[in-house]
Amino acid sequence: MKARLLWSAYGILATLVGVGLAHLAAALTDPAASPVLAVGSTVIDLTPTPMKDWAIEQFGSSDKTVLVGSVMAGVLVLAAIAGAVARRRLAVGMGMLVGLVAVAAVAALLRPSAEPTDVFPSLVAAVTGPLALRLLARTQQHAETDGSRRTVLLTAAALTAAAAVGGLAGRVVSSVRARPEDIALPDPTDPAPAFPRGLDDQVPGITRFRTSNDDFYRVDTRLDVPVISSEDWTLTIDGDVDTKVVLTFDDLLDMPMIERDITVTCVSNSVGGPYVGGARWLGVRLTDVLDLAGIDRTKADQILSTDFDGMTISTPLDLATDGRDAILAVGMNGEQLPREHGFPVRMVIPGLYGFISATKWLSRLTLTTYDDQKAYWTERDWATDAPIKISARIDTPKALAQLDAGDTVIGGVAWAQERGGIAKVQVRIDGGAWEDAQLGPNAGEDYWRQWFHRWPAKSGSHRIAVRAVSGDGEPQTAARAEPFPDGASGIHELLVTVK
Repeated sequence: MKARLLWSAYGILATLVGVGLAHLAAALTDPAASPVLAVGSTVIDLTPTPMKDWAIEQFGSSDKTVLVGSVMAGVLVLAAIAGAVARRRLAVGMGMLVGLVAVAAVAALLRPSAEPTDVFPSLVAAVTGPLALRLLARTQQHAETDGSRRTVLLTAAALTAAAAVGGLAGRVVSSVRARPEDIALPDPTDPAPAFPRGLDDQVPGITRFRTSNDDFYRVDTRLDVPVISSEDWTLTIDGDVDTKVVLTFDDLLDMPMIERDITVTCVSNSVGGPYVGGARWLGVRLTDVLDLAGIDRTKADQILSTDFDGMTISTPLDLATDGRDAILAVGMNGEQLPREHGFPVRMVIPGLYGFISATKWLSRLTLTTYDDQKAYWTERDWATDAPIKISARIDTPKALAQLDAGDTVIGGVAWAQERGGIAKVQVRIDGGAWEDAQLGPNAGEDYWRQWFHRWPAKSGSHRIAVRAVSGDGEPQTAARAEPFPDGASGIHELLVTVK
């Protein structure tokens, strides 16, 4: 039994050597080609929609970490089996490790934008992992012959160091490559109005009126943060257009810039969920870019946007060009767009959930039809037309909070884009009458509003609910719906206990 566990540990150690050195090789070439990330990305693509929704709901922004950890755990289990097999049949055990790497190599090459060189990190793992297992096996056999374990320990220590150094060096190289570029953004020709002061300091626990770049939610299919140079970046506009157009980053910066305060929402956001944020965006009007190519509206009914790695998102053409402030953004909250939020350029279209409007790391806009081409989420049966639903969220108090009796402030945020903004927020206690809350400042119909309500809390268990009414008079629906296929709906309610 001890011998089997020892050889299983050898299999795990050999695999970690291969993974660590492969991670370094990927950092020097293309981080997405790292074996674990390549397999993880394939798992994401193959995962059924209900399971994706469950993972986002359960793990939030840590879902990618959980996925990578799960993939790695599975690999190490198989590596342990390979190590145990190698005790009797070394060639078979080494072959099993090569087989594991072959899966990663195939996954890397199946990426839409894959290059032949993307197999290089997997080749590094395919060579170094089995060789490390062979070295451990030979060392162990010699130790069993002469009775000395010193060489085994030194060999294991050296291989452990190699795995650790490879992994750490890969992270260092990746972090150096991911440092933001120093770009001087142009002043907007059409600036946003002065941003009002919110209720941040007046209502403890309320969501900040403007979401910082560091705190802004991130939900996408990428396991890494893409590193794209603004000097190499181009945007192609093609398809049902009069003229194919290719723009450089400098070309885009030379166009008239607008600045807008827009709230962005993920379709995976559950009722009362965290995947929504408000920011000030700087960029070029989408229609200005499309006009350069000339749209053939007798044919096209969708904009198929593609990121640098082949991920596609479809946006209804009529909604993207109906006069709303659809932007190709280069700036966020007064800074250049962060890499994790789409640098150099991303789409921001108010009033539409992100899965049909917020393509990050944008590289192509193709005017086409839904009959001719289907985007990533369309193929997975998500809606093609998904306006953001009117919503209100309670930020404070938290669910199941223990409160003191007396004057209590209830507060949160609400949004109703492209519907005249938020006209009213109402709070209900224990199923009673709806009472109007006080609204915070207004930063425009495409931006959320803070709200608060003073409640004379009495001892006992209480249920608090909130709803919003849009500027055009439409009340928030109480009908419950899950995020799939066009966004969650329902009233946000929570229980608290007053002492």
